[in-house]
Amino acid sequence: MQLITWLLRLIIFIVLVCFSAINSDKVLLYYYHGQSLELPLSVILLIFFGLGVLLTILTAPRTSAAKK
Repeated sequence: MQLITWLLRLIIFIVLVCFSAINSDKVLLYYYHGQSLELPLSVILLIFFGLGVLLTILTAPRTSAAKK
């Protein structure tokens, strides 16, 4: 079972690396009155994915504690 888990993780990692290599084009992100930031698309996606995970982690204990 552990072998299958590690193979699945390896496959996901390879797919994500390929996705990152393909989407290396620069994207302008406008975030404040004329301020912009130019980053690769994969980096922007990673940042917003991380923010989503962080917000979920911060709100999950409060939600589960309120149900008790």
